Amino acid sequence: MDAEVEDATARLYLAIGRLARLLRRTGSPGLGPGAVSALATLARCGPMRLGDLATKEGVAPPTLSRIVAALVEAGYVKREPDPQDGRAWLATPTPEGETMVSGVRSARVRELQRRIEQLTPEHVSALVNALDALETLVGEESK
Repeated sequence: MDAEVEDATARLYLAIGRLARLLRRTGSPGLGPGAVSALATLARCGPMRLGDLATKEGVAPPTLSRIVAALVEAGYVKREPDPQDGRAWLATPTPEGETMVSGVRSARVRELQRRIEQLTPEHVSALVNALDALETLVGEESK
């Protein structure tokens, strides 16, 4: 790897981390980032077993178990029996959970848009042009 790519990789890593932390502080009253992320995954993907959710979130099952228990207690997630395995259960977002995710998402998107609008037209164009590559990095298909 040449020095320019190595430097760009480090800068990108730091910038993404800082941006993620900044946006996490926007619009998530009472919920930590892990809870918001798990709830958003459930809202996007639908009911999931705890192990599958832990894998998708990249956390250990005991950690996710605590997160989901807190979401259940807060009324954002409900537990339902898994129709394919009576010994297992599925975590499902409640209507309140869906509303919470929608509010957090819109607050964070508004904050990101506000910051993007402060950029020069050249920087906005560069961000738009980088979206395909960024989506590929995280395994999402281009929109």
